[in-house]
Amino acid sequence: MQFGFGSGLLYTTRTDLGTTTPPQPTLRFGAFQDMQLDFSGETKQLFGQNQFALDVARGKVKIEAKAKFAQISAAMMNAIFFGGTINTGQTISVYADAQSIPATSVYTITITPPGSGTYLNDLGVYDATTGFQYTRVASGPTTTQYSEASGVYTFAAADASKAVLIDYQYTATSGFTMASGNPLMGNTPRFSVSFTQTYGGNNTTILMPNCVSSKMNMPTKIDDYVMEEFDFEAFAGAGSPITISTTL
Repeated sequence: MQFGFGSGLLYTTRTDLGTTTPPQPTLRFGAFQDMQLDFSGETKQLFGQNQFALDVARGKVKIEAKAKFAQISAAMMNAIFFGGTINTGQTISVYADAQSIPATSVYTITITPPGSGTYLNDLGVYDATTGFQYTRVASGPTTTQYSEASGVYTFAAADASKAVLIDYQYTATSGFTMASGNPLMGNTPRFSVSFTQTYGGNNTTILMPNCVSSKMNMPTKIDDYVMEEFDFEAFAGAGSPITISTTL
């Protein structure tokens, strides 16, 4: 007898771009949690004068699936849902960067992002003692106000020597950024899916060469991991919509 146990492994490859150089990479869903695969068909009943059907036939059939995984990847999101572009570099947010307003003029703080990062956006300034949020103004700040230009924060003389916390964003040369774009309706990223599970010396492999995704979400929780979930459908295209291989 053959049984299954555990989440198995799930792989995907984008297929709608034709032949590319280098070929589109096969991506494995990291920290894969589970997949639910559903087959549903519409049935039609033929009735005569009696209560029970004379015959039943199946019409349209759908193959739908849900998969959950924990590894966050811009390349994965792009391949299974957005179909945009991937570029090197990423945007990073800094929370509560501890700074002190100078005691004497000029009352400015210049942000220096970590490594070789480039300052990008202001996300707010807070009093480190009270948590009060400073008000951003275009220029000429008065007490509990500040102005910002290209990472240089200017404060009022009345706030000299105060400790502040600054939230900001910067760009780094590491990592990747996915830009979705805004394509015309009908443009749909297509991908293949391969599922494999080994248990008790037996293997199950499910291949779906033509898939599209209808939904993807990223729920965050205060005390738990982010578990991404995406819904997808398999279709026949020019061949079989699904093949299932088992040991027995």
